[in-house]
Amino acid sequence: MKSLNLKINITSFLEYLFVEKRLAKNTILSYKRDLGSLERFISKQKAKTIESATSIDIQDFISSDFKKGLSARTIQRKVSSIRAFFYFLKERKAIKNNPAKNIRTPKTKSYLPRTIDPDQITRLLRNSGKTFFEIRDKAILEIFYSCGLRLSELVGLNLSDISLENSSLRVLGKGNKERVLPIGEKAKESLVHWLQDRSKLKKGSSEPEDALFLSIRGKRISRRNVQKRLEAWGLKLGVAEKIYPHKIRHSFATHLLESSQDLRAVQELLGHENIGTTQIYTHLDFQHLAKIYDQAHPRANRNKGR
Repeated sequence: MKSLNLKINITSFLEYLFVEKRLAKNTILSYKRDLGSLERFISKQKAKTIESATSIDIQDFISSDFKKGLSARTIQRKVSSIRAFFYFLKERKAIKNNPAKNIRTPKTKSYLPRTIDPDQITRLLRNSGKTFFEIRDKAILEIFYSCGLRLSELVGLNLSDISLENSSLRVLGKGNKERVLPIGEKAKESLVHWLQDRSKLKKGSSEPEDALFLSIRGKRISRRNVQKRLEAWGLKLGVAEKIYPHKIRHSFATHLLESSQDLRAVQELLGHENIGTTQIYTHLDFQHLAKIYDQAHPRANRNKGR
């Protein structure tokens, strides 16, 4: 295969990811960047093309990234993109073997997700909105903590996704996978309040916006706007932790798991395809675990008979 066909192959692969795999645009852009960096690396090695790359070429590429100081997680993502691309070429009989199939990547360190203390969450949600921004932001905060949404999921919510009658919302998650989540009573109250204010904002608009959460200009609120507003509320209310969407999602999962001990239910609510991803939230404190152990294990009784 000649280098002239490389752009065509990458374009076909990206179209496949968008149309058939239904991946998000940001994910597809990551694939494009990863394949571009590999192509530039290989083009400097013996005038090869990406289609004629060997496992040694790819291993050298990984080593070069590692020497540059790239994180293990970033390198893992790159290898995943490259492996998928070669698999795509092989399935379409453009190449005979997938040279990235058995490539090893550096192991990532296991970091526990940062969470917000329940008391701090209470302080954050205690705000009673009066202005447009306060009412909207209150609803955003409540929905984040009530449903454990990703930032992209919250920003992507439309009016049609909300069912006040059933106290539920429909979410389009990673890979365009849909799930329906319950809305807590407090979150529902804030949402009703926001919908009343939102309707006032929409009067006189020639092109109604379907988005649930709007900016002051009546357009779908941006990811960056949500991030800035959450951080500002944390500072204003004196919350010790820096507030950002994913930390609220982590807190939702951790607090729910500590109360319910139901890992499968938390997995479903978070929209994790693999339960292994959900298991990072099992970092319960020792005292809580010890209490469960004493109550449940038939030969525990650690404090008896002394």
